[in-house]
Amino acid sequence: MASTKRGKNREGRMSLAEHFIELRKRLFRAALGLLVGAVVGWILAGPVMDALRSPITEIAKQQGREAMLNYGSITGAFDLKMQMAITIGVIVSSPVWLWQIWAFFVPALTRKELKYAFGFFFTAVPLFIAGGVAGWLLVPHMVGLLTSFAPEQDSAIIDAKTYIDFVTKLVLAVGVAFVLPVFLVLLNFVGVLSAKSIIASWRWAIILIALFTAIATPAADVLSMFLLAVPMVLLYFGAYAVAWLHDRRAAKAAMRLEAELAA
Repeated sequence: MASTKRGKNREGRMSLAEHFIELRKRLFRAALGLLVGAVVGWILAGPVMDALRSPITEIAKQQGREAMLNYGSITGAFDLKMQMAITIGVIVSSPVWLWQIWAFFVPALTRKELKYAFGFFFTAVPLFIAGGVAGWLLVPHMVGLLTSFAPEQDSAIIDAKTYIDFVTKLVLAVGVAFVLPVFLVLLNFVGVLSAKSIIASWRWAIILIALFTAIATPAADVLSMFLLAVPMVLLYFGAYAVAWLHDRRAAKAAMRLEAELAA
């Protein structure tokens, strides 16, 4: 984790003070990346806000009512833009601060732990992005349905901060849901959860997935619920398949070891 100029001991290990120096350096670089990302987020806040506002515009067209975002205070627009700038900055700068976290912990990992960490990271990130995209595609349907309960003679004047928080939580929730099967595989690889335990709970898993998709999608939009539930169910059984292959390989290795010991 540190060069020889820092005075590593004979075993190549760093002292506690050197660990703190390394941590401070990594945190500074991560903070600098977040700051630059926030500046980029401030610039992109306008186009992103236009994209987020599009479901509200569709409400006015489809439901024939006045629909708009509302800022409840003088500083509401500024506060919301700052929130969006920071959120976008965290996303944009994620390669920087994730790398700094990775670079700090990697030297302390064994080769086996490093292999698991690589597999988890490069599998979880694409799945999280795919889940986020799925959540984004659900936003117009949910906004349209939930605002349709208001009487026709009323206007849909939606608090801007509440609306942005709603969209952000929905996208994050679906993104995290897509990553959960990777945690099952990771627990299997470290010996906490067997493939038999995973498949034994498949009925409960499907019920929970159906419940989650029913909450995350409009009740009247069965197609959206189905399109979200299918990939989640497939990911669950995909996690079982990977765990089954791992358990089978581990069982064969254990049998070979017993045979060698017996010989």
